[in-house]
Formats: sequence, structure tokens, C-alpha cells
Amino acid sequence: MTQKNAKQPDRGVLSAMDYQYAGTRDIEIVIEQPEFTSLCPMTGLPDFGTITVTYVPAQKIVELKSLKYYFLQYRNHGIFYEHAVNRILEDLVAVLSPKRLSVTGCFTPRGGIRTTATASYEKE
Repeated sequence: MTQKNAKQPDRGVLSAMDYQYAGTRDIEIVIEQPEFTSLCPMTGLPDFGTITVTYVPAQKIVELKSLKYYFLQYRNHGIFYEHAVNRILEDLVAVLSPKRLSVTGCFTPRGGIRTTATASYEKE
């Protein structure tokens, strides 16, 4: 059974705020979402994992409530782990334009196999 995709996650729900110390010093921000859920696009069964976002802002930081609502959109969306991690990275980079950013997804075992996927970005 193949899961039909619900509405695609919309990066438009993400809000950014000015980082008041831009140009003064770098700060590394680590955000962990331990209750991330999405759907397997092959079976429609739920996937569970922890998403960790680590970034160094340039001018903007993400507003956490908007990030929470962004993540919730994946709950009914059929997407492979590796694609989810890359999609989250692309959306956050588009909204924040950070100096660097990485997204790691550590997904609970299915069939005895735990999967961890990391995608990274660094401004040139």
C-alpha cells in the first residue's frame, strides 16, 4: 500500500527574528525535537524520531513556535527519512540564511534497524 502525500510541508509557517548579536560574535544554537513524526511513503505507517537542528546564525534566528508548527506538518506527510532531513535543511536555510546549519534525524528502529541521517549547509 502506498501512502498518498498530504499537503506538502510549507516553509511559509517558519518565522525568523533578528539576531541582536550579529557581527559581534558567533553563537551555536542547538534545537531538539524529540517527538518528530512523519509517514512512511511506502506503507503509510508512522515513523518516529528525534530531529536536531544545529546552526550558527548570520542575521536571523528561528522563532521556536513557528518551528514547532512547521514540524507538525510532517505528521501526515509521506516522506523517507533521508528526504525529510534534506527538506528541513533546505527550508531552514531559505528562511534563515545562516552561516552554517545541520539537521540530524535519528529515527526509531524499524525491523531492528535504527537510521540516523545528517544533512549540512555552510555558507561560502
